[in-house]
Amino acid sequence: MSKINEMSILGVRSFGIEDKDKQVISFFTPVTVLVGPNGAGKTTIIECLKFATSGELPPGSKGGAFVHDPKVNSEFKNVLKQRVQRIFFFSSNYEVGWVIWCLSSCSSRDGRRVSRSVKCGDLHQEITSALGVSKSVLNDVIFCHQEESNWPLSEDRVLKEKFDSIFNVTKYNKARAKMHELRLKQSRTVERCQAELSYLEKNKEKAQQLRDNVAQKQADLRASRDLILHIENQINPLETLLSDIKMKLENVTKLENEIKALDSLRKQMEEHNKELEETMEEVFQGSDEQLQHTYENHQRTVREKEQKLQQHQEELQTFDQEYQRLTRDTNDLLLEKGSLTCDTITLLFIHTSSVSQVHSLSSCLEMEGYDQLPFTVSQLKSFYHQVTQRLEQEKERVSQLLAELQKLEQQKQQSVDEMRDRKTCMERTVEMKRDEQQKKQQELKNITEELQRLQDSSSQLQELENKLAEREDAVQSSSVEELKAEVEELQEEKAQLDCTQRQLDEEMETLNMHTAALTQMDILKKGKAEMEEQILQIRSRHFEDLVSLLGHFPNKKELQDWISSKSKEISSTRDRLTKLKMDLASNEQNKSHITAELLKKEQQLATDEEKFLNVCSSRDLEQDLSNLQRDLGEIFKTKALLAGTKVVYTQFISELSEHRKPCCPMCRRSFPSESEVQEVVRVLQSKLHLVPEKLKITEQDLERTERRREEIVALRPVRYSVRDICENELPALRKRLQTVDREAERLKGDVEEQEALLTILRSEEEKAKDCLQVMRSGFPSLQRNLEEVERKIDEQAAKLQEVNLDNTFQQLSQEKQETQDQLDTTYSTIVGKHKQIQDQQEQIQRLKSAAIEMRDEQLQLIRDKQKQQHLEELSAEITARMEALTTEIREGNEELRPLSAALEKLQQEKQKLVEQKKQREEEEQKKVDACMLFYKQLEEDQYGKAEELHRDKMIEMRTTQLLSKDLKLYEEALDQAIVKFHSMKMDEINQNIRDLWRSTYRGQDIEYIEIRSEVEERSEGRRSYNYRVVMMKGDADVNMRGRCSAGQKVLASLIIRLALAEAFCLDCGILALDEPTTNLDRENIKSLADALVEIIRTRSQQRHFQLLIITHDEDFVQLLVRSGCIQHFYRISKNQDQNSEITKHSTAFLSV
Repeated sequence: MSKINEMSILGVRSFGIEDKDKQVISFFTPVTVLVGPNGAGKTTIIECLKFATSGELPPGSKGGAFVHDPKVNSEFKNVLKQRVQRIFFFSSNYEVGWVIWCLSSCSSRDGRRVSRSVKCGDLHQEITSALGVSKSVLNDVIFCHQEESNWPLSEDRVLKEKFDSIFNVTKYNKARAKMHELRLKQSRTVERCQAELSYLEKNKEKAQQLRDNVAQKQADLRASRDLILHIENQINPLETLLSDIKMKLENVTKLENEIKALDSLRKQMEEHNKELEETMEEVFQGSDEQLQHTYENHQRTVREKEQKLQQHQEELQTFDQEYQRLTRDTNDLLLEKGSLTCDTITLLFIHTSSVSQVHSLSSCLEMEGYDQLPFTVSQLKSFYHQVTQRLEQEKERVSQLLAELQKLEQQKQQSVDEMRDRKTCMERTVEMKRDEQQKKQQELKNITEELQRLQDSSSQLQELENKLAEREDAVQSSSVEELKAEVEELQEEKAQLDCTQRQLDEEMETLNMHTAALTQMDILKKGKAEMEEQILQIRSRHFEDLVSLLGHFPNKKELQDWISSKSKEISSTRDRLTKLKMDLASNEQNKSHITAELLKKEQQLATDEEKFLNVCSSRDLEQDLSNLQRDLGEIFKTKALLAGTKVVYTQFISELSEHRKPCCPMCRRSFPSESEVQEVVRVLQSKLHLVPEKLKITEQDLERTERRREEIVALRPVRYSVRDICENELPALRKRLQTVDREAERLKGDVEEQEALLTILRSEEEKAKDCLQVMRSGFPSLQRNLEEVERKIDEQAAKLQEVNLDNTFQQLSQEKQETQDQLDTTYSTIVGKHKQIQDQQEQIQRLKSAAIEMRDEQLQLIRDKQKQQHLEELSAEITARMEALTTEIREGNEELRPLSAALEKLQQEKQKLVEQKKQREEEEQKKVDACMLFYKQLEEDQYGKAEELHRDKMIEMRTTQLLSKDLKLYEEALDQAIVKFHSMKMDEINQNIRDLWRSTYRGQDIEYIEIRSEVEERSEGRRSYNYRVVMMKGDADVNMRGRCSAGQKVLASLIIRLALAEAFCLDCGILALDEPTTNLDRENIKSLADALVEIIRTRSQQRHFQLLIITHDEDFVQLLVRSGCIQHFYRISKNQDQNSEITKHSTAFLSV
């Protein structure tokens, strides 16, 4: 039990806030009395106790009115802003440090300080748990505030809430609802298991069907394999024979192709030879030694090429043989693979299908006595003996067939060998002839090429000779000396013209010195020409720009209009560029937002995946849940097995110990001696001692597995979130980012395009403005100056007409011009003659070089003509030899025709057997694939573990049904316990109320009072209790609320609180009574004092019983003092600062 030892109060209501104003009160046992006038601060002590234990503020205080300084809100602080701390001591020797927000530390019995840091809500729970009562009992019974002391006679709703809180009805209802919810959940689990059982039952039947199909396919596979082996035995000799014949035919075909090639080459050489003979004008006149030398060189080259060809043919033949060997090895390996595959399938399935094989094989062999399962050992031995006999018979029949086939094969092999020898002889002869023919054809081809080349060279030689003669004639006809003489004459003529030109210049200079007017006129004309040149330069400088801009050379107004329109276009382009830049900036901002969101989602994904991987061993959450569910099932089975083992072993030990002649509980065999019985009992007891430890370990494993399963189940939303982010949110964000990037690229391109366009427009505008400025400033002044010069020229011309100098000047100018023209003509003629001389010299040099080259070609043609004669003779010899070879080959082909017919027949037989073999192999492969498919299906958990899953699911359903049944029993038991507890407590409370009322109340109008509770059944079996306080008047019970006086109301509320404290405060002997004598007359005050004295005497035996009485009635205190229960009391008063003070006094002081 707990008690209150001491309390310090500072800064609460009328208690001061200075350290000197701190009041400390120690609480006595069994009773502490506090006396003082109204407003002295007595109730504040109850409020402080209530706040310290339950954290509840006084009614209507709202936090601010409870403390001394109204500026401090919901926090105990002194003037220096230091937090106020109070220490309470409980009977459990735990020192609890309390501040308004948390529990700082506690000290255990051995003096060690243990740090504690919890929330205020958790602290309230800790204190109520340490006191041993609920918070509602603290607030409404033990430390009930004076303003709420009459709550037992309040309205029905408030009264119901108070009693429900005291009885903890809400918690019990939640417990029943939780059990009901669990029972419904287990019922749904049973329904789900039943549905899954039907599905698993189908899987189990399907698995058995697959096993039967595999057995049937295996039998068919063995039969197909035997048939394929038989066909292969027939094909092998045919393949060997066909291979030899095929090789020979290939050689013959090769020789025929070579003959055709040589024949074609021979014809080509003959045609080339005829063409050479028609085009050649002269016959080669060289010596025979030269031709023989050329022929030997040619023969040497041919032999080298023949050797290389022979090497290549030998390598090709070697490769062909290697290819055939590898093909045979591949076929053998494929056969071995098929055999091994069949053996593997047989070995894998032989255990599971042995019985079905016996049954199927007995049906196929029509053996009786093997229709019923299972088979005994004798039946299996008999079956093996019969099958062995049948197998020996089949072997003998197969041996006979093999002997007949071998005899037939030997006959065919003999005929094939004869044909092979004949064919080999013919092929050897044909090969020799073809080699010789090939050589001759190659020689003929070379000769034909040489003749063709020689013919071409002869015609080229004649052309070169003609050109050489023409070039020599041209060189002889051209005369460089004549050209040089003409050049000298022209130079002399040029010198004479230069002299005439100088004389004319002197005359014109003399004339100019005497003619001032003419000079002035020349100056004016020159100035005019310069002005015209300036105007032309200005016009030409801007002509191209204006034409490129406007398409023509404009006037001033057209140019101004064009510049105005271009300015508008520049303004609109600038506006478009500004809008594009704003769109680009918005796009970049959107891109940044999407990138940030994408990064956030990726971080969230990484966090969720890390959280997921920290709990799950793999990424498959459902698989982990399935594994945990399986583990739970195994642990449940182990736990049930251990529990059953404990009961069984206990029962066995009891039977063996109690009976005088015990027997074995399992087999009911009697024990020969008592020692064996004791040994069995000892063994069972040793095993029984191990059961609790194993059961504890199993329960720990069960708890750990359940906790892990709950953690994984809690991760399902995380997994769904990860899946949603991976499949939806991240692709959508990346797609949005790509769209934004493409839009940004497009906008950037548009911005660059508009900027380039704006630059071009500005450049064109500047060019046009420059041209306009020139047209405004330069053109008018130049035009005026030009007009002024033309006027002056006209005046000088009038003066020259007066002095008559025009004729003389014109004549001299004309003569000078004619002389200059003659001089230019002579100079041009001289230059032409020099160039003509240079061209003639270059042409002579080219003709000399061409002549040298033609002589070299002529010598080469002579050498080629000398070779032609020898080649023609060699061609004739090759032609004769080819004709002889063709005749020999034709004879060899006639002899090969029978071999070809035989070969075709053998190939047809082989093809037929190969097709049969291929068909059987395809059937075998289909059967193997079907078997593998069946095996693959059987390896799947759906069928491979069908029986195990069916059994586990059945166990789960049965255990869940039992669990649901137990939960129903627990729910009913809890309901009955709640009813019984409520009934017992109400009887106890009413009995205490009656005793206290009869011993306290002195009136005769009310016999006693009691609390009536009425049960109200609600939906889902929930109960609700309604309470009311009634008073018994004779045989009638009347509701006390509204029908009693103020004194009766106070006394009834006080008695009900005392009864509730007696019933619910078994672990807490504390009770505070604030002004219990309010509205009571003297007689009832005396009876209340007597009742309290009786309670104090009765409970004083309890060490931790504490009754706290606060009153302003000193007569009531004297009644208590006279009983001898108290020796000291506290007086509450106010000092000169109007701060409350607590003073301890002796009862003797009260008597004075």
